[in-house]
Amino acid sequence: MNRPFTLSDILDAKAVLSGVEAADKKQMISFLADHAAPLFGVEAHVLNDVLWEREKLGTTGVGHGIAIPHGRVAGLTAVHGFFARLASPIPFDANDDKPVDLVFLLLAPEDAGADHLHALAAVSRALRDPELCAKLRAAKDKTALYKLLCTATTAEAA
Repeated sequence: MNRPFTLSDILDAKAVLSGVEAADKKQMISFLADHAAPLFGVEAHVLNDVLWEREKLGTTGVGHGIAIPHGRVAGLTAVHGFFARLASPIPFDANDDKPVDLVFLLLAPEDAGADHLHALAAVSRALRDPELCAKLRAAKDKTALYKLLCTATTAEAA
């Protein structure tokens, strides 16, 4: 990709959910794998394994109620995102020990090269914006969440 990633490049309206119920990180990872797999044409158990292997390296709970689980997956042909707003915050072993209620799953092909990192940077920049996160938490439904995410500014400050 010759231009910076935006969230609309990697996110489809079908990959945004609101009111997700999960008791803990294990349930959340399993939920993400089960719901993202059919959208992206991969097996749920494969996604689950990839996500847990990544979590073993260090938590993807980045703080401020946000987690960005991510990984490279055999069989994918493009970078994909999947966003979930939880009904109630859950423990996620986040860096600041705060529970998580906003989760952006990022999946990339095994050979994605720098695209994976550029997409991860775009997601991270967008979700570092406290104003955007407040709007995401207040959004009425998944349609509003999708619109907010797709219009999020992800460009680095000049």
